[in-house]
Amino acid sequence: MDKKDGMNYAPQGIPNPVVAKNEFVFSVAGLQHGHIYGMANGLIEAGATVKYVYDGDASLVAEFCARNPGAKQAESLEQILQDDETRLVAAAAVPNERAALGIKVMEHGKDYFTDKTPFTETRQLDAAKEAVVKTGKKYMVYYSERLHAECAVHAGRLIKGGAIGDVVQVLGTGPHRHNPPPRPDWFYIKEKYGGILCDIGSHQIEHYLYFAGETDAEVVSSRVGNFNNPAYPEFEDFGDATLTGANGTACYFRVDWLTPGGLDAWGDGRTFVFGTKGYIELRKYTDVGAASAGDNVIIVTGDKMERYNVAGVVGFPFFGDLILDCLNRTENAMTQAHAFKAAELCLRAQEKAVRIK
Repeated sequence: MDKKDGMNYAPQGIPNPVVAKNEFVFSVAGLQHGHIYGMANGLIEAGATVKYVYDGDASLVAEFCARNPGAKQAESLEQILQDDETRLVAAAAVPNERAALGIKVMEHGKDYFTDKTPFTETRQLDAAKEAVVKTGKKYMVYYSERLHAECAVHAGRLIKGGAIGDVVQVLGTGPHRHNPPPRPDWFYIKEKYGGILCDIGSHQIEHYLYFAGETDAEVVSSRVGNFNNPAYPEFEDFGDATLTGANGTACYFRVDWLTPGGLDAWGDGRTFVFGTKGYIELRKYTDVGAASAGDNVIIVTGDKMERYNVAGVVGFPFFGDLILDCLNRTENAMTQAHAFKAAELCLRAQEKAVRIK
């Protein structure tokens, strides 16, 4: 795993199976983003068995099979859809194709697990909502910057345990490394990737809803710009937004594709959660000027201030919870309403955004 390459960043955890071998079988259909490896890693570590893999690009399929020797190349998407053993289909398709694929998967009686952003247009979200109601299947989303970050998992437990009182504000920074030219063509076409707030901004909005315990919010303002990539006129390398939650909490976040080459990670992602009795800071992927790497937690309360590292300690419970949710039809990993609300708000932020550069 190359920590400097965000597109192919695929965390690996300690295996913690919640099912026996072949008890929960999934297949993969869509390898256009490297996040598929993180998604597959998480499911396999939680005990899932990968069966088939399909993508129109044979070289991507060959690479996936090489990294996951148990996977078999499917002759077509239809082979996966018709397979009785496959319970869930994981996919990292081109963003504007994710909704149509997911609806097809659910209509064939399988749960769907997609990379973020799950949608690039509101009409896609509306169609997916209808399909979930009609089929009773799940449309789950890989919001990796919380689900696959041990410091974020730990912070969620602290917050829900009342460590910093009631949440007042969530502030997030999500810088990313651009790394051209290995990026695919679709990465620079607005219709296909959706815009920076729709794409990597989705992590920040999902963080906010989860940490603040909000079920809805208003996008007060949002901005986007292209400051450093004139060769790609439809590309946005900067974005920010301000939101107010239904319960009165506040959120501000900024994201960009401007990470300098000297950083030892693809982005210096940080999250600050301010409460009535203290605050928490997460230094997710690196800690500039310190000896430790990522997954750092800083907490200050009325009687103490602490700084510690939770890498390799907390694990990634989402994946095991998702498997059990699919088997038991529960919602412990993430509710469908939460997954869709985060997607809806990032679409609103993108639609409302003022272009400043």
